Amino acid sequence: MLKLYTDAATKGNPGPSGIGFVIVGENQHEQVAVPLKGIYSNHEAEFIALIKGLSYVIEHNMESELLQIFSDSKIAVSAVEKKYVKNESFKPYLKDLLSLLKHFEVYLIHWIPDAQNKGADNLARQALRKINLSDS
Repeated sequence: MLKLYTDAATKGNPGPSGIGFVIVGENQHEQVAVPLKGIYSNHEAEFIALIKGLSYVIEHNMESELLQIFSDSKIAVSAVEKKYVKNESFKPYLKDLLSLLKHFEVYLIHWIPDAQNKGADNLARQALRKINLSDS
């Protein structure tokens, strides 16, 4: 079983954003912080965090029998569960997510409170600080 925790940090809404994800599996623990280029809303950044996390898992051949995904974004988790999102600007992100999820035989996505997502949150904040430092 593989666990993917994702989060995003945005300065302003919309504004510069960073994402972070933690991948935990048998004999592995990956932590990735990615500063995003461009300006995003907090919700867009959360969708991008999921997309980048899933892409990383696929690119590094870490597909396993079961993938558990954890995010503190209720909108993103709900969109994946329902395979639908009302907001037009989120639809392309959902389409990309659903396409990536086809790589996994079985996956579960869970909403978790911020307090249970500290690892990914810290990475997202680190990525955002990298953007702010490069602007100075």
